[in-house]
Amino acid sequence: MSKVLSRRDLAFLLYEWLDVEKLTARERYADHSRETFDAFLDVSQKIAERDFAPHNRKNDLQEPTFDGEKVEIIPEVAKALKVFAESGLIAGTVDAAHGGLQLPLVVQRACFLWFQAANTGTSAYAMLTSANAHLLLAHGTDEQIATFVEPMLEGRFTGTMCLSEPQAGSSLSDVTTKAVKSPDGEYRITGSKMWISGGDHELSENIIHLVLARVAGAPAGVKGLSLFIVPKKNLDTGERNGVTLAGLNHKMGYRGTTNAVLAFDDATGFLVGEEGRGLQYMFHMMNEARIGVGAGAVALGYTGYLHALDYAKERQQGRPVAGKDPSAPPVAIIEHPDVRRMLLASKSYVEGGLALILYAAKLVDESSQENDLLLDVLTPIVKAWPSQWCRLADDHAIQIHGGYGYTREYPVEQFYRDNRLNSIHEGTDGIQALDLLGRKVLLRQGAGLTLLLDRIKATCQKNPDLGTPIAAAADRLAATTAKLWAAGDPEKALVNATAYLDAAGHLVIAWIWLEQWLAAEGKEGDFYEGKRLAARYFVTHELPRIGPMLDLLDSGDTLLLDLDEAWLG
Repeated sequence: MSKVLSRRDLAFLLYEWLDVEKLTARERYADHSRETFDAFLDVSQKIAERDFAPHNRKNDLQEPTFDGEKVEIIPEVAKALKVFAESGLIAGTVDAAHGGLQLPLVVQRACFLWFQAANTGTSAYAMLTSANAHLLLAHGTDEQIATFVEPMLEGRFTGTMCLSEPQAGSSLSDVTTKAVKSPDGEYRITGSKMWISGGDHELSENIIHLVLARVAGAPAGVKGLSLFIVPKKNLDTGERNGVTLAGLNHKMGYRGTTNAVLAFDDATGFLVGEEGRGLQYMFHMMNEARIGVGAGAVALGYTGYLHALDYAKERQQGRPVAGKDPSAPPVAIIEHPDVRRMLLASKSYVEGGLALILYAAKLVDESSQENDLLLDVLTPIVKAWPSQWCRLADDHAIQIHGGYGYTREYPVEQFYRDNRLNSIHEGTDGIQALDLLGRKVLLRQGAGLTLLLDRIKATCQKNPDLGTPIAAAADRLAATTAKLWAAGDPEKALVNATAYLDAAGHLVIAWIWLEQWLAAEGKEGDFYEGKRLAARYFVTHELPRIGPMLDLLDSGDTLLLDLDEAWLG
């Protein structure tokens, strides 16, 4: 059994639950079949296990260094990315006209999960490049696509997104990087960007930065931001394009991916689309990256769970509580109830999170006004819920390994450190909470939330035993949402937004587990029994967590508003 990811679970979710074969009836996917989908899953597993997983620990222990001139990265990273590019997967969902495979996103996402689980540091370069290319395919000119995107899809160039600045962080309205238009129609970009993943390295011929900047005379706030393509090197000369690496940030985990402070000094930039619409364009990449972050959290939690499960079956320690003979041989720790508790909880988190990621991807493949609205509401949950709860699966994996899990001789401590970043980048959990409660549930007078809850309750009707408590939780979330916004006071409505995000996330995962239970209904074997058990566990043990969260929200508690910072010491 692979300890990277479960191919059996992917097959169940793709074919027995989501029925992705039906997508081949659409013209865009007509050249595909289950056989081609499986072929890409096969090659993804093979490359991930052969070329990515073996250097995961080395990538962590020998993190990138900067000598003042260039970045040094272990050679295995470039080799793995070359193999990945040669597979064609970097252009998995791209139109055939641009050399892509036209895979459904749900299949491409399943394929890429292998790489995220095997080596999150190396796979991040590919994920960012893919998201960068997708943005330019959607909003760039034909010339920009030919010049910048096609080399990315070939694996020659890599890409980044440059939003944050040292003084602004996630507050993009405070971006100060300047763009001055030249007579030739190009722009000169000056400013500093911080926390840029993949921001500098020697892994590719060029790095294509997508930079948010403010054109002279533009209004304050996010409406004054424009988006620019700023290559690391001038395409004509190959010399540096006024983009200087000021330094690398040293991270707790995710060490294999360079994280840069970049200085732009009169760098040549090319406007994407129209001035003043930069953040709108950037959201194309940000939303893809947010789903990618959620997927990465699932992948790290999943591999941590599989490592813990394997260890628990092999590790002999202790005896059953009813055992009276101290001379009896010890038993495998999986026989101890608390170990089983942690394994079952972890299974429910990572398999529930994986299903959520693939469901969101299929909404993109089946794009419609209704599905697009549903995805808007789900995106903050897709990003934040796995980042918290699949990380808990890695925490459980350390605990199951005991003292060994806290050492570097076993990989689970790295999985936890790597996963800790996912609650931070591409918008912290708190930002996702504000987005969900402050924007997404209010879209079109609440139509998106109503759509989500209607779908949840429709599933609940198919199994009243598990569905009744889920439907009740859905009704209660609707009532709580209405109560929070009844007075029209954003400050009071959003003060406990994180509790709302947690409650909504657990409700959605309970629904996703009921969907899986229905897909497994009537089928025999250990795999299906495990699905039914995990579904029952989540509904009976995890779903009740949202009661106290909704109690807090319903109470109108304003403790965090009333708090005087002096009282914190």
